[in-house]
Amino acid sequence: MSLAADTREAVRSRPFVLDALRAGLLNHSAAAAWLVKAADLDGNPDAVAAALRRFREELPAYATETRTATVSMRSGVGLSDGETDSDAPDPLIRVGDVALVPEGDRTAVVATGGVDAAALAAALRRLAARDAGVAAAGVAGDALVCVVGRRDGPDAVRAVEAALDAVPAVDRP
Repeated sequence: MSLAADTREAVRSRPFVLDALRAGLLNHSAAAAWLVKAADLDGNPDAVAAALRRFREELPAYATETRTATVSMRSGVGLSDGETDSDAPDPLIRVGDVALVPEGDRTAVVATGGVDAAALAAALRRLAARDAGVAAAGVAGDALVCVVGRRDGPDAVRAVEAALDAVPAVDRP
């Protein structure tokens, strides 16, 4: 591959660099020096910086969109890793053998409406930035669920609401 192709692959492998490049916030020289080391690019930083500048010209501008959804919090949920007894209520969600059940010491943040995988990704990034430990998360149909510790619930609701106000557009290269 060429250095330009290697640089593009290195950027695509690091979505935060791609977002910064699309948003016009990237210091090309500093990013190039970092990528040469982090991605073990075989080229000098000036050549990588030039490749970044050319790549930026081809990318769509960073954009966000607002999603219309209702966000609520449901306390007292838990994760069950296996069998549930037949008298137990149906799980709220299930992934593999793990189910979110309506009994436990966690909080579920539920968004219903205009949600999808991009909205979930935006919510998870915001929750990670707030150091909210996410125990489980998923999206299906018009529902998005993030399970956090009980004390993280109110902050998680605000983080999910903020994420839904600015979901990155998915027209990625």
